[in-house]
Amino acid sequence: MTSALFDELSWRGLISQTTGDDDLRAAFEAGPLTFYCGFDPTAPSLHMGNLVQLITARRIQNYGHFPLGLVGGSTGLIGDPRMSGERVLNSSEQVAVWVDRIRSQVERYLDFECANAARIVNNLDWTAPMSAIDFLRDVGKHFRMGRMLAKDTVATRLRSDEGLSFTEFSYQILQGMDFLELNRRYGCTLQTGGSDQWGNLTSGTELIHKVNGADVHALATPLITKADGTKFGKTEGGAIWLDPDMTSPYDFYQFWINSDDRDVDRFLKVFTFRSREEIATLAESTAAQPQARQAHRVLAQDVTTLVHGEDTTAQVIAASTALFGRGDINEIDEPTLAAALSAVGVLELDGDLPNIVALLQRSGLVTSNSEARRTIAEGGANINNVRVTDPDHVPVMTDLLHSSWLVLRRGKKSVVGIKVKY
Repeated sequence: MTSALFDELSWRGLISQTTGDDDLRAAFEAGPLTFYCGFDPTAPSLHMGNLVQLITARRIQNYGHFPLGLVGGSTGLIGDPRMSGERVLNSSEQVAVWVDRIRSQVERYLDFECANAARIVNNLDWTAPMSAIDFLRDVGKHFRMGRMLAKDTVATRLRSDEGLSFTEFSYQILQGMDFLELNRRYGCTLQTGGSDQWGNLTSGTELIHKVNGADVHALATPLITKADGTKFGKTEGGAIWLDPDMTSPYDFYQFWINSDDRDVDRFLKVFTFRSREEIATLAESTAAQPQARQAHRVLAQDVTTLVHGEDTTAQVIAASTALFGRGDINEIDEPTLAAALSAVGVLELDGDLPNIVALLQRSGLVTSNSEARRTIAEGGANINNVRVTDPDHVPVMTDLLHSSWLVLRRGKKSVVGIKVKY
């Protein structure tokens, strides 16, 4: 079974660089091996870029290998050097809180019950007891300045006006030490990560070779980009987070459903567990009926279910259709309804509600009262998916969804949320 893993990762476009394709393929075939991927708590949640690593780790586990999910309690206190400039150092108390949050997110994607069960580790466990002198003598002595200065991020930052602090410069030593420690404790022989981490990945392979003469492996996945040239995992509102309180499941689903046609096949390979045959069939159906957007819907449903669960995804899909008159709007829970309406726009009102003509005009769905009356006469005004034909109609308390909301729609596609405060 493991002999097909390298080919599977390659077909899905998940191999950018390795320490040796043939050696890694042989290691997979000889398995099971133990591998790890690290996640630093430099924010309260993981984001879309981390999702590539989480899913890749699960794919490797599914082929019988043993995953270690490393949460960087120590490396999170420093932060991996960025091309854009020096990171803000967070307090140890804040990082400790984020460690717990990131740990719970990582645990969602790995299997802890199977024969090759996953394990969560924290690099603070082996760095906290180490003195600065021990660190320099036992670990630092194996690193050469020339190699460290040649790393892409380091070289770029050194050429910048801001430069690079020694704190961030030392990050690659800490990550290299992680690999060495996991090799000693668990026999770990593979580290995975994004291609922007390649210098840090090889810091570990080189350190292990110098310390005990062993050859271990590194696998870097490519950075995911979008066909239109914009950065993957970003919207006008900022990063797409895995935490539902930071990016609502509705917005998360919409990110995927609105994927560029040119990206969908690639995203299905990277972010879903659909087989080659299933993805090929989706590509054929999309080519035959592009207006149905079947591949987009499968992509959005699969990834949202993976991250937020089946029940939440069902609510999101229901909201996506019900807002535009194709479902029962009363069945949508309030958080999902609020997120969906925030995406289309919300008019907040205090006190008693005005009539439908005033609502249409004040919401911006029409530009004048006369246009509102014409819309009503033509059958184009709806409140909560119920057509309103009387221009003097005034919504009442029992019309409010979750005691606060109205969904006001003009025609098929123009929707505004009304939030009522009493």
